[in-house]
Order: sequence, then C-alpha cells, then structure tokens
Amino acid sequence: MSVFSSCSNSSNTANQSKAAASTDAWEHAAEVLTQIVPPTFPDRDFNIMAYGALADGKADNSAAIKAAIEACNQAGGGRVVVPAGKYLSGPIYLESNVNLHLEKGATILFSTNPKDYLPLVYTRWEGVELMNYSPLIYAFEEKNIAVTGEGTLDGQANETNWWPWKGNKKYGWQAGTPNQTDDDKRAALFEMAENNVPVSERQFGEGFYLRPQFVQPYRCENVLIEGVTIINSPMWILNPVLCTNVTIQQVTVESQGPNSDGCDPESCKNVLIKDCYFNTGDDCIAIKSGRNADGRRINVPSENIIIQGCSMANGHGGVVIGSEISGGVRNVFAEDCTMNSPLLDRALRIKTSSMRGGVVENVYLRNIEVGQVAEQIIRVNMFYEDEGPYLPTVRNIEVKNMTVKNGGKVGVLLEGYEQSPVENLRLINVKINKVDVPYKFSNVKDVFFNDVIINGEQIEFEETPEVQD
Repeated sequence: MSVFSSCSNSSNTANQSKAAASTDAWEHAAEVLTQIVPPTFPDRDFNIMAYGALADGKADNSAAIKAAIEACNQAGGGRVVVPAGKYLSGPIYLESNVNLHLEKGATILFSTNPKDYLPLVYTRWEGVELMNYSPLIYAFEEKNIAVTGEGTLDGQANETNWWPWKGNKKYGWQAGTPNQTDDDKRAALFEMAENNVPVSERQFGEGFYLRPQFVQPYRCENVLIEGVTIINSPMWILNPVLCTNVTIQQVTVESQGPNSDGCDPESCKNVLIKDCYFNTGDDCIAIKSGRNADGRRINVPSENIIIQGCSMANGHGGVVIGSEISGGVRNVFAEDCTMNSPLLDRALRIKTSSMRGGVVENVYLRNIEVGQVAEQIIRVNMFYEDEGPYLPTVRNIEVKNMTVKNGGKVGVLLEGYEQSPVENLRLINVKINKVDVPYKFSNVKDVFFNDVIINGEQIEFEETPEVQD
C-alpha cells in the first residue's frame, strides 16, 4: 500500500522547516546534557557495620543505617557504605550530601511490614499529593543525594505482601481480603484532590492499602542513582518528584508486580536516564506531571528528559508519557535504545484524556531498535480514562531511524479529539515488519511520513493524510 499526497513548493518549504526544527531540538538536548551534572561527595566513608549493622538478613538494621546517614550528613557528606552481606531494613531516609553506596554482594532487604513505614510522610500517589506510608528510600527537600554501587535493593514484594493490595487475583489478592479499592479508598484520595482538601488533611496509611513507591526523592536537587539493581517493588520503582538535575544510569530494574513502573519522573526538570535495563510489570519509563485537579494545582511540567542507551523488556510501554500528565510534558529525547519482548506492549505511548488535560509537546526518538511488541509501535491515546472539560494537547512528535522486526497489531495508532487533534507527527526512516494494520488514525493534523516502510510497502505522507481509519 502506498499513499502519496501532492508535493508543492509550499510543502517542500514546510518540510525544510521541519528538518531545521528537528536539528534545533537535538541541539537543545545537547545543551540540556551540559546542565545535568551528577553530585559529587567528599572522600569520607561511614561503614554501617561501625554503627551496629548485622549482615545476617534477619536483624533490623534501620537504626544502624540511619545513624550512619546522620553522621555522614553532620560531617559534611560522604559515602554511607553497605558492605557485602544481607541487611534487613525498614525505610531509609537520605539526607543532603549523602551517597548510600552498596558494595558488590551487598543486598538491602526491605521490611514487608507496613507498620515499619510509619509515620506518614508527604508523598505523591498516582499523581496526587497526600500523607502516606514512606517510600522504601525517601528524601524530602534535600540536596546532593545518591544511591550507588553494585549491590541490590530488594523490596521483597510478592503475592503474599504489598501486591495483593492492588485487588487483583493475578497478584495474590483473595476475595474478602482488603485492597485499595475497598469502600472506594483510592477514589477517596482523588475526591479530596478534586475538592482541594489541604494535603496535610489527606491522611492515608493504615487501613487504606495504598502501596509505597520504592525510591522517591521529593523536591530534591542534584540526585544520582547509579549501578544498583532494584527488584520486587510494591509499586512504582524510581520516582523522582518535583526534582531538578537527576541522573539515573546503569541501573537494572526488575519487578513484575502491579504498577511496577521502572522509572517515573514526575514534574521534574533536567533528567538523564542512561544505560539502564527495565523488565517490569508496567511501563518501563513513564514521564508524568500530576493527576487532574492536583496536577493543575501544582502546575509543574516534566521537561528536558533525556533517555539514552536503555534496554526495555517486559512492560506496558518502553517510553511512555502519562497518564498522570495534567501539568504537561515537554522536551523528551530518547536515543539509541532497544526494546524487545512478547510482553512489551508498545514502544512509544502517550496516554491522556480530557479529564487530565495538559500539553504534551516536543517528543523526539531516534536510533531505536525494536524486536517485538504485542500491541502498537506508536500509540497516542487521548481517551485513556474518563472524559472531562480539559482537552489535552499532543503535538510535535518525531521518530527517526527506527527498525521493528515484529510490530504487533497496529504500527501507528493515533486517537485525538476533533477539537484537539494529534498534531505534527513525523516519522522518518522507519521500517516496521510483521504488523497486522500499518496505521489507524482518528482526528489528526499534519502527519508526515518520509522513507517509512511498513510490511515491505513504502508509505509517504507530506501533510494530513487523506486516507484514515
């Protein structure tokens, strides 16, 4: 199948303008990279063994780790060293100028007793601020913090703890046992946000079954997460919120539980995610900025997010934007990534709705190798959840130099509103094989395909295509 539109002088001029815009965008990405500088730390070590830690996998080391972190902070910073061995701990709070460093062979086993994650802390749950259980590793308004090394962080979540709170039998829930949907517990939080209840009064925790995130720096500056392996999370895994200057590199993330998103930057600026491996039960990378009224109240976008050299296996999507996206997202760049699994649903996914609203713009992917996906290569969906009065905007998306061996059900699926179409999508040098339906559009404007081959047939669009499904 080939579709060609007329190519006038004006369209040639427009195409040249689009090419220039693409070049300018990647130049902007290069400039952003110069601004993302990992924190450095004084050459001082604070070994947790000196503070009473026991590497037997049974003794509670919460107090020893806390004491080492406090001593490191008070001395002006350095490394809190976790040597080889297994260490049971409750939540860990990172303080400024502290690098929690796990040596090779070190494993921190996190408690699965919810009471250990009290008292409540100021956090965000599925895009809404509240007082809830502490994340497993947490920091609030700190500067220069890190988690590094060759060790493992094990949340120990499974079908017997944390995961059943989802309320899904797939994850160990049994009829009659409590979960986050009982008596609309989850809905109660969202209703509070819609009614603008002060965050301090959104008291959750015990009896509400809202699972904590794994690693959540909140309103922090200069964050580094490097080298570690993170497994078995209660829900979202790497979740910086309202942070600036974040580097996440050479991290391995494996968790097949419910909502086990690999990395979710929320309302963050200047983030680098580099050379990481994601094998997850939900989105591999999901860029977010708050849900509905609460996202609009805070009104901070995620911007200048750069993804380089990452590998994605299982997941609902490789690079995902949304759905908690009410604060908007702009300037996302992903390059030199590989995605491949029969349990990976999509390569690029943007999910929003007219209840979310917000603007998603300037999303650039290049040099992407896709082995197999189950659903779509590219999907933009403006009808992800309930409809409302806040029409979203999705515009300026470019995918360049992508090859796909097995494209699943639909190559490119775009679903916009008549009043707010998906606008200015460009595919350049894209080859998709073994896909059931090459493309399917509803309400789009300015779609540009150049050197796009799907199932062996070349497809060219120089402007909004006349043929749509």
